[in-house]
Amino acid sequence: QRKNPFSNDDRLASKPVHTHRGDSTYGRPPEGSQTEQRGKDAHSHVGKEVEELCSIIRRTGEVGEDGHVSVTFGQLFETYVTISNKVVGILLRARKHGLVRFEGEMLWQGKDDDVIITLL
Repeated sequence: QRKNPFSNDDRLASKPVHTHRGDSTYGRPPEGSQTEQRGKDAHSHVGKEVEELCSIIRRTGEVGEDGHVSVTFGQLFETYVTISNKVVGILLRARKHGLVRFEGEMLWQGKDDDVIITLL
């Protein structure tokens, strides 16, 4: 419709034609859109959950010889699951941001209960 000379729909003419990999807008919702706002809200919500997870580790864990607070995954799971059922996903996000350290790619309830999670 953008190339149709008989179309006078302003909504179509104002949209960018197409973005390519490397463009600053590639893979991002249009500025000011509801999609952009939902993404910002989700990012903020996850950030708050990561903060809550870190504070629970600080409260329930024990300080090690290196000065870092550590807790087992089993203990953390039992404590945190009453707050959110997304404990593993939040742990992965916290590790991505360098806030916690633990061995393995994924943690499973029961199987990985003895894995040590260290708050950095």
